[in-house]
Amino acid sequence: MSAASADLVFVNGSVLTVDPVFTVASALAVTGGLVSAVGDRAQVMAQAGPGTRVIDLRGGTLLPGINDTHLHACSFGLTRPPLALDLAGPAVRSLADAAEAVRTATLRTPAGGWITGHGWDLSRLRECAADPARLPTRYDLDPVAPGHPVVLFSGCGRAAWANSAALRRAGIDRNTPAPPGSGLLTDEAGEPTGLLRDDARAAVERALPPLTPRLRADAIRAALGTLARLGITSFTEPALGPGGDTLMRGALATATLDTYRRLLVDGELTARVSVLLLPAGRAGTAAEFIRILDGTELPRTPDFRRLDVIGVNIFAGGDGPDGPPPAHERCPAGGPGPLPAGATGAERAAGVAEMIRHAHAAGYQAAVHVTGDHDLDTVVDAFAAADAAHSRPEARHYVLPGDRLTARGLKRLAEAGLGIGLNPTAAWTAAGRQEVAPGWFCPDAGDAGVTVISGSDAPAAFPDWRQGLAAMLRCGPGAGGRPGGPEHRDRLEAALRTYTTDAAWQDFAEDWKGSLEVGKAADLCVLGGDLLGADPDRITGLPVLFTAVGGAVVHDELSV
Repeated sequence: MSAASADLVFVNGSVLTVDPVFTVASALAVTGGLVSAVGDRAQVMAQAGPGTRVIDLRGGTLLPGINDTHLHACSFGLTRPPLALDLAGPAVRSLADAAEAVRTATLRTPAGGWITGHGWDLSRLRECAADPARLPTRYDLDPVAPGHPVVLFSGCGRAAWANSAALRRAGIDRNTPAPPGSGLLTDEAGEPTGLLRDDARAAVERALPPLTPRLRADAIRAALGTLARLGITSFTEPALGPGGDTLMRGALATATLDTYRRLLVDGELTARVSVLLLPAGRAGTAAEFIRILDGTELPRTPDFRRLDVIGVNIFAGGDGPDGPPPAHERCPAGGPGPLPAGATGAERAAGVAEMIRHAHAAGYQAAVHVTGDHDLDTVVDAFAAADAAHSRPEARHYVLPGDRLTARGLKRLAEAGLGIGLNPTAAWTAAGRQEVAPGWFCPDAGDAGVTVISGSDAPAAFPDWRQGLAAMLRCGPGAGGRPGGPEHRDRLEAALRTYTTDAAWQDFAEDWKGSLEVGKAADLCVLGGDLLGADPDRITGLPVLFTAVGGAVVHDELSV
């Protein structure tokens, strides 16, 4: 490294390098945006000069910046204050709390203006938890917002709770044809209740004002601010393109990729972003997917380490309105199958195989949505055929969300060299709910020899990676080891790698980020407290005090 004095020096804490042997040091230096020294205080302070900022960790933990590998940042920003009401617990614990949040919002919203919110959960609304038959209705919202259309989305994003004014704007009344499914709930008189699930919520989403360039940028800025405060320095925006034009108010449209590029050029992109393209939606055909992907012109970017398009998103199977399909042992031939269009399961499987073949041959990484061993067989076979026709040893394809897979499925993934994207944050959020079936979360995929990466799927779950770590430490064989003991440390190391070194593998970037080694990017996160010695249930309470991306500080409570 250069003989120039360090810009930053960290001392008096634990430095978790997450290098190949998980070295733990006590000090670290940053020079010119790169890690320039790792070791003890004396070794690192040798690089300090008159202009060096020396940061006392005060017994805290310095670790690599967190990489969330599945995060819809534009959508997440739209669901957060100041652009939407935060209806998640503990702030909102009842229908009355939600109504009061809406009433307060009417005081600052012009008459007739939309009020949106996100995050409510039936299991955490007092009235609904006490009586499963009690559901949110428009009549809960009408008295507090008679002159404002209101739509409040559930935490998972699959249900919308609207008032009467919003239903009128959306053209929904007793004569509205119910979509297949049907998620349009009505009362005994046949009137819509205001609760719309799955496909039924699309009408009210379409009634919302379209995203302007300014609102799209504001949403990403809001998300970036939250991510900085969480210690997240990299993330994958997992689905942008024509297939997202109608999803999440258009937050997944191609225009969002253009917005990311403008923010980068203007110096406002305060995290590293990897993008997966979404050429076609869930029900798109292989021909549509190929035509759009081949016609996609990727935006030029002045810094591929800050913004890069690395792959495509493919839907090959997954959960429907009633949850994921069963695992392979309970799934008969011809059962739940791939989602793309097709008259038969065989036709849909062929469509999936053709999309995978084309993406692989075109040089893209493929992130394939699949649930259960039945659909996994289709996907693994498709990747094997694609690689046989066009060998790419470092394609780094992976499947997600990785739920409902058996040991047999994990073995197939390992043999095929495919990774798996998990959502341990959702597992933490869902802990204790009766509707979460065993096997929904798979914490031990790494033991099967599969490269594991972790993401939150925000806004479906809040992107607090500390919850994800805690979930992985609490779940599966070997969980519950004594904090600070060998077993606990091994599990913590494996869990942390899913957010750092293995996440960098997914980005094709492990040679320059993901661990705190000399010469690598100084993407940093500082926790107030000892992560190695923390009980899993206490990890979520360790505050994020400092975040830097390439040595540039984006969140700082250590100077206070």
